[in-house]
Amino acid sequence: MKKVLSLALALMMLFSLCSFSAYADNPVVKIGVFEPQSGDNGAGGKQEILGMQYAKHLTPTVEIDGTTYDVELVYADNASSNDKAPTAAQTLISNGVSLVLGSYGSGVSIAASDTFDAAGVPAIGVTCTNPQVTAGCDVYFRICFLDPFQGTVLANFAKNELNATKAYCLAKQGDDYSGGLCNYFIEAFGKDNCVYEQFPEGTSDYSTYITNAQNQGCNVFFSPVSTEAAAQIIAKADTQALGMPILAGDTWDSNVILQAAKGTNVKICVTTFYQEGANADFDAGIKAWINSDATAKANNGGNDELAAVTVMGYDAYYMALEALKAAGSTDPEKVLEVLPSVSYEGVTGKIAFDDIGDALRDSAFVKECNTETGVWDFVSVATVG
Repeated sequence: MKKVLSLALALMMLFSLCSFSAYADNPVVKIGVFEPQSGDNGAGGKQEILGMQYAKHLTPTVEIDGTTYDVELVYADNASSNDKAPTAAQTLISNGVSLVLGSYGSGVSIAASDTFDAAGVPAIGVTCTNPQVTAGCDVYFRICFLDPFQGTVLANFAKNELNATKAYCLAKQGDDYSGGLCNYFIEAFGKDNCVYEQFPEGTSDYSTYITNAQNQGCNVFFSPVSTEAAAQIIAKADTQALGMPILAGDTWDSNVILQAAKGTNVKICVTTFYQEGANADFDAGIKAWINSDATAKANNGGNDELAAVTVMGYDAYYMALEALKAAGSTDPEKVLEVLPSVSYEGVTGKIAFDDIGDALRDSAFVKECNTETGVWDFVSVATVG
């Protein structure tokens, strides 16, 4: 009798557990994360991912057409390489993602655009600022400002705030981001007043370029290159007493730069998407999360200093959720249909798209590296025209 009762009880418990599991398990919607986690831009890619992960930590589900879905972030490392970007993109497509977020780095975004386009999978660029990302690609959108705007802001800052009359511009050969942004800066600053050079892949000694800038009589050094190259440029600028401010774009808004510049005698100013302190509640929440997770803290450079790309990753995640809700479907084709009309009030401001998928943004934060404290100091909010 006891054996019968025990068997009956076991069967009841098993049935109960199976019923609870069937009730508790939600369907899954997959969002692709197309970001560098290695290579020249690996540090920036990891920081951008942190914002998405924090957003998912806060909001792990989304309501789509009356059904609650669990969100799964599917990762593909594009390794900061234009050659590897299409393969990383195809990995996400093969995994059945509904849409994609990324990438940190315009070159890899441009290189993967045809792959996403052929599959009809929409992509929301987070901080890829080169105009070619969306040009001629129907599936790529983005939430950041563009380099023609950023380059003009930086050129105006150099002339009007730093009183610069001659600029040295340094980019990496074959790099869409640094080369493109240098060209827009030169156009706005004045070609006759600029010296432009490029360094090849594999460069590790930037002393010649520092010397060239000094010998050419320049009074501002513009080099919107990767954080890896930036750290080496900063070190040489310090040891060689560069003697002029360094300007760069959003890629330099990184802990890598703060750590490289701390204790040096180098003035560094950047344009970016967010200034820590603009939203105190958000800042406190994400900092607490970073400090509670050893991996997150390591991916943020070992501290809780907040990079704008992280905040942009956060906003991009919620933009993706809005697109899924508006589509009422996880089908990439349906998501792509509604994406042009989706908008969201994010931490970095209102996000909406123009007719080619670019963000409607008209301002940038300018901030300066405090080489004593190792943090960014707010300078201004800049617009053009």
